[in-house]
Amino acid sequence: QVQLAESGGGSVQAGGSLRLSCAASRYSASNNCMGWFRQAPGQEREGVAVMYRDGGSTYYADSVKGRFTISRDNAKNTIYLQMNNLKPEDTAMYYCAANSYSPVYCRLARLNYNSWGQGTQVTVSS
Repeated sequence: QVQLAESGGGSVQAGGSLRLSCAASRYSASNNCMGWFRQAPGQEREGVAVMYRDGGSTYYADSVKGRFTISRDNAKNTIYLQMNNLKPEDTAMYYCAANSYSPVYCRLARLNYNSWGQGTQVTVSS
């Protein structure tokens, strides 16, 4: 497993933007696929966006398509989540996740991931 560290969360008003970052501790096959999940109080953790190392497999939750963009810098072992036009329903703890599997497992299914960060809080007020 690889260590993951998120940053960039905060509080914004609806319509605002935030950029999250997640740095992996080292280059490793353990982070072939990296992505973002979120969990609101009382709800299950859900996939937001994921991307394979070569950028070929990229998936977004329907609720964020057109507003969020995932990207990664393999030289820095880092992924980003640019979040625009934020809505109150985007409020959640956002977690970075990674797995070492092939692209077919680079999906929004939480159980596909075996490395997780500690999370960063995103709060959007109306």
